[in-house]
Amino acid sequence: MNTNRWLKRFSYASTVGMFLILLMGTLVTKTNSGAGCGTDWPLCNGKFVPAYTITSLIEYSHRFVTGVVSLILLATLILVFLYSGRKDAKWYVSGAMFFTLLQAVLGAMAVIWPTSAPVLALHFGFSLLSFAFTLLLALIYSGKGEAMRLGDGSRLSRGVRVAVWCSLAAAYIVVYLGAYVRHTDSLGGCIGWPLCNGAVVPELQGATAIVFTHRVAAAVFGIYLLLLYIAIRSQAGTQSSVTQASKWSLILVVLQILSGGFVTLSIGYDYYLFASMLHTLLISCLFGVMCYLGVLTLRSSEQENIQAYAAPKLP
Repeated sequence: MNTNRWLKRFSYASTVGMFLILLMGTLVTKTNSGAGCGTDWPLCNGKFVPAYTITSLIEYSHRFVTGVVSLILLATLILVFLYSGRKDAKWYVSGAMFFTLLQAVLGAMAVIWPTSAPVLALHFGFSLLSFAFTLLLALIYSGKGEAMRLGDGSRLSRGVRVAVWCSLAAAYIVVYLGAYVRHTDSLGGCIGWPLCNGAVVPELQGATAIVFTHRVAAAVFGIYLLLLYIAIRSQAGTQSSVTQASKWSLILVVLQILSGGFVTLSIGYDYYLFASMLHTLLISCLFGVMCYLGVLTLRSSEQENIQAYAAPKLP
């Protein structure tokens, strides 16, 4: 049995599966299909095979795919713990399994009991974390595995490395605000883009305040990533993996901001659903790349600490 081949296949399948779950979750929300199966879980309106309505099929398909991907992820976890000698792989697959189960439980609770928008917004955040962990696991068994093991940010100052991890926290906050906009049905609070209701700073009440806060947070985040890229490039050079990851983070955040405008401008048109799915696709890719960037700097920091500890002390 070629264990590395199977580890690679299952890690890739887990990543693709989690990505599909993210997109299907967006489809459920944007089509208002969350109540398509009533308050029954794991059954759909009391049946294993639901009635052939659009909302029930969308909701039940999401549940079915989540179940299948969970089984794939479980098989991946077993393979990693039995046959992989890499500690980071075990951490990634464990994190993926934890957040997958957490988002599944949260999804079930949202169906059975009334749940507030702040809690529902966490559901997408947990799914995004699951995807990020599976992506990092898949990268281990790709050509990026060695760079992740050794790190590629040793030339970065401690301040820049801290800034990278602060950017990850900021990314999660922006994602949460976006999910909160979605689950409060506040998107219509700002008509037009880039202006909000024809004003640079609109009247901040209700849905308008929610959407405008998300827009400002996304803009500030984009500027932050631009400054971070400049700092990383100046310290690590143009060809390093850490610089390339930072560059792609910047490219993806620009595309993400533009796709947010596309979502707003598509309200009321047939391509609104496509715009929403594209928005989810880009934020998933952005968060995944940023997690990879964080891992590169983390491993470098660990290596630096080891070398500093092992270095002989001068009298």
